[in-house]
Amino acid sequence: MTTWEYATAPVLVHATKQILDSWGADGWELVTIIPGPNPQNLVAYFKRPIAAPAS
Repeated sequence: MTTWEYATAPVLVHATKQILDSWGADGWELVTIIPGPNPQNLVAYFKRPIAAPAS
């Protein structure tokens, strides 16, 4: 069974691609993105699998 870790991050509308590319390069998968507290911000929800402990 896959175990996941999760993160949320603010995303500025004018830098969306750069921010999402950066998280993706670190192994995070975008789950959803929703409006933030003001029109210039979004909130992104990410997940990535946690490596299984070595046996």
